[in-house]
Amino acid sequence: MRFLLDTTIWLWSVGEVGRLNQTAREVLTDPQHEFYFSAASVWEIAIKTSIGRLELSEPLRIVVPRETARQGLRPLPINYLHALAVYDLPLLHGDPFDRLLVAQARTEGLTLMTADRELKRYPVDFLWAGR
Repeated sequence: MRFLLDTTIWLWSVGEVGRLNQTAREVLTDPQHEFYFSAASVWEIAIKTSIGRLELSEPLRIVVPRETARQGLRPLPINYLHALAVYDLPLLHGDPFDRLLVAQARTEGLTLMTADRELKRYPVDFLWAGR
């Protein structure tokens, strides 16, 4: 399977693995799967760290390339088809980054790995990764 990690799941996977459920931990270590990390998540983390809502142990420009390479994550850029797909989503969630992740997952045929209960309301394949 092909998975898109949402921002929280990626942060947990590099710093708080114990917050992931057993299924998510097993999936993340299974080499048969492909994993993607969106530019939208990097953008969200960059904003949150710059305004003091999130602290990382090292600068973002070091953490993201190192950890995504270590995890074997494939980068998922944002393209205009992803942005257009946001338009087709019902307004069930107010977070623009999460809405873009849903649109990307739908457009690219990816399963969204999340622990955000609001995202479960969207018509997207997802893997619940929270406890």
